[in-house]
Parts: sequence; C-alpha cells; structure tokens
Amino acid sequence: MTADITVALADEQATVPQRRQRRRHPGLQRQRLILAIIRWVTISLFLIAVLVPFLYMLLLSVRPIESLLRNPGSLLPSLDELTLDTYIDVLAPVSEGGQGFLTFLVNSAIVAISSVILALLVAIPGAYAIARLPFFGSRQVSALFLAAYLFPAIVVAIPLFVIFTRIGLRGSLLGLVIVYAAQTVPVAIYMMRNYFETVPASVEEAGLMDGLSRVGVLRRITLRLAMPSIMATGLFVFMIAWNEFLFALLFLVDRRPLWTVSLGLAQLSGSIEVPTTVLMAGSVVLTLPIIVLFFLTERLLTGGLTAGAEKG
Repeated sequence: MTADITVALADEQATVPQRRQRRRHPGLQRQRLILAIIRWVTISLFLIAVLVPFLYMLLLSVRPIESLLRNPGSLLPSLDELTLDTYIDVLAPVSEGGQGFLTFLVNSAIVAISSVILALLVAIPGAYAIARLPFFGSRQVSALFLAAYLFPAIVVAIPLFVIFTRIGLRGSLLGLVIVYAAQTVPVAIYMMRNYFETVPASVEEAGLMDGLSRVGVLRRITLRLAMPSIMATGLFVFMIAWNEFLFALLFLVDRRPLWTVSLGLAQLSGSIEVPTTVLMAGSVVLTLPIIVLFFLTERLLTGGLTAGAEKG
C-alpha cells in the first residue's frame, strides 16, 4: 500500500513541470491572448451599439430646439445650452400645456404592478401543482402553455377587444391588467416550475410529517426557497406590462387620462407639432425606470432565470 502511494505521488509530482511547461508554451499563450482580445472587442462593440443611441437620445433631450436647429450635426452641446425644459414639458399636465407623462407614468406603474401581483397569484400555485402534484398530462401542460406563444398577439387582439367591449372592461386599466396577466401567466408557470423542481422533495415531506398541509408547505417552505425565481418572474412580467403597446392602444385609445407611457410616446412620435427634443425626453422617461430597475435587480434576475435550468 505504501509503495503504491509513493508511486502515485511521484507521478503527480512529475506532471507539475509538464503543466507549467504547457502554460509557458508560446502557442498557448498566443491563443489565449487572441481569445481575450476578441472577447473584449466583441463586448466593446455590443456596448457601443447599445449605449451610443441611448447617449445620443439623452443629449438631445437636454438641448433646446433652437440649438438643435442651428447645429443639427453637433453631438456634444455646450454646457450653457443644457436645459431641463423639455422634461418639464413632457411631465407637465395637459391642462398646463404639457404632455401629461407624469400621469402616464402613474398609470403604467399601476398596470405593471397589478399585473405582476395577479400573474404571480395564478402562476405560483399552477407551477407548484405541475412540479409536485401528479396528474394525467402534467408533462404536456408546459408544452401547451408555451404553444400559446406561437401565435402573434394580433390574432387574439380583435376577439379580446370585442369580448371586453361587451362586458364593459374596455377603456379601463382593470381590463388591461387582466390581459397582461393572462398573457404572461404561461411563461411565468414554465419559469417557476423549473425552480420548484429543484427544491428537495425531502424538505417538503418533512414539513408534511410535522403536520403542515400542502398549502402550508408551499407557503412556509417552498416559497421561501424559491424566492429568487419568484422575484425574477415578477420582474419579467413587470417589464412586459411596462413596455406593451398593442393592447394598450386597443383598450385605451379613446381614454387619454388612462393612457400608459408607451401610448404617450407613440402620440409624441406621431405628432408633427412636437419638437424632436421633447420626443427624446419622452423616450428617456419611458426607458430610464426600466434601466434603473434592471441594474438594481440584475443579479436576482439572472440567478432566477438560470436556476433550475438543468432540470428544464
């Protein structure tokens, strides 16, 4: 036994110089250097493609229209030209001569947050049932949910418009919340089901043996362990509800006080009387909350979306 251990140690020690030699090999070092350069060049190109348009939009939004007309090709305005009057014009109420985007922001926040709450209330028990409770066709349910996304939204837009008009929900934020929740529940169930399957079944069985009901196990044990996935799913639903335009246009086109911020921006872009600087300010107002929310929760969103991927 001792001789075998000695031989194994000798073989292991003999491989150390070989590993160092491989690390010092000029071909390998050159290959690693080339790959590192390609990686950083690719990242830089993606950053330029994403950040330059947003930076240009931001710079235009703080310039007066007179400066833009005098020198339209100038990307960097002088400091004495910078102004926030465009944002005041965008956020001010319509009664005061503004565009009313502050009201649109409040409407969008109400719709997005309500959609998240309603979607999670439906998706959490649905995902848990698919992941834990055996029933006929449980494995085919997820495929059926995802199959709903094979059809474009315009296919169901007209039937929903007719149905909600007849029941009196068209032209209200409640109808929009119901549509957004129904639109996002299938993918929310699919995302959370994968995470619920990674929760050890032995933990839930211990809770059942301690006298908890299935609902109690879900509320006290599973939800706490699956909180990253729940938060990531909630952020996903929030972003969809915040940026959605088609259903908001169909449901609220004749109710301007209830417009969401995406409708307000579409109205600005379609008006020839609105200066370009005001349009850029409205674009920043629409985009900035999502950017801030994403960077504040980026780690949670990434972890929740990737967790359980090996079981998907």
